[in-house]
Amino acid sequence: MALTAGIVGLPNVGKSTLFNAITQAGAESANYPFCTIDPNVGIVEVPDYRLGKLTELVNPKKTIPTAFEFTDIAGIVKGASKGEGLGNQFLSHIRQVDAICHVVRCFQDENITHVSGKVDPISDIETINLELILADLESVTKRIQRVEKLAKQKDKEAIVEYEVLSKLKDALENEIPARAVELTDDQKKIAKGLHLLTSKSVLYVANVGEDELLEAEQNPNVKLVREFAATEGSEVIVISAKVESEIAELEGEEKEMFLEELGIKESGLDQLIRAAYSMLGLATYFTAGEQEVRAWTFKKGIKAPQAAGIIHTDFEKGFIRAETVSYNDLMDAGSMTAAKEKGKVRLEGKEYLVQDGDVMHFRFNV
Repeated sequence: MALTAGIVGLPNVGKSTLFNAITQAGAESANYPFCTIDPNVGIVEVPDYRLGKLTELVNPKKTIPTAFEFTDIAGIVKGASKGEGLGNQFLSHIRQVDAICHVVRCFQDENITHVSGKVDPISDIETINLELILADLESVTKRIQRVEKLAKQKDKEAIVEYEVLSKLKDALENEIPARAVELTDDQKKIAKGLHLLTSKSVLYVANVGEDELLEAEQNPNVKLVREFAATEGSEVIVISAKVESEIAELEGEEKEMFLEELGIKESGLDQLIRAAYSMLGLATYFTAGEQEVRAWTFKKGIKAPQAAGIIHTDFEKGFIRAETVSYNDLMDAGSMTAAKEKGKVRLEGKEYLVQDGDVMHFRFNV
């Protein structure tokens, strides 16, 4: 599933530390702006307790989780839309991702310089938002100049597009992101084709100090980020990038013990991965047999043949039926045989909309 979330933020907010923890890919991290120039791409496993439970039930030879892609994008500064810093390059990298994880510094540390001289999360958010808005405004304005001529010539498609562009231009001029503009379904299709930076969904990541993690909700900076995110209906995940980098070095029981010592149930990274996954409209179905139990990523709203095609194009071409049982029904029954006896296993056809947690076996003929 080629969808990716880009990690953005001002320099020195903890982006690369977070990315290193996510992927253990070792993106260079240093106490000065622009140390990460080329975007780093990392593949992460999507945490899903259901996969472990299915493995216990089926006892396969191997278990394969589904994966998800994060891109670490170098720090943006004021003036990026005009090419300040390495602005044009950064903006083009953001254009290539499907959603944005915006890391906001909510910790004080005199040893880590802040590009603006002080920690001010709302100012930081607004700086980046404004640069993305200005970049989009430039794109929309150029497009309007081309479309307006055709609209005046009574070109029907141009007239419709001009109306959408005008709406977007008005919003952007008032510092309103494209994703907040009310459009009809047909207008949304046109807007999607513009690939605007501010049309992408945003997840805010409040990065706190390691000694603040347990009482993060008392952190005034976290409160400010939550209040801001609420105004645009965005989600906030609170993490300590420093703690996450320590957790990332541990496995199994060591990791569980460390989390217990910290007094937290799961790492912030697990929460972040799941939230980004969900933000992109992704879900998981499973295949389960003696050879392997495997999780597969799909875009919500797809039908059974397309889901089969994720495994192999031949499965989609020759699709006949999908033997399907929900994860909960399978676990309640205790085995696939028992689930069939209880009538919980269904034979679904080509129009079936795949649901998160479906356990599927595809019948096909090529």
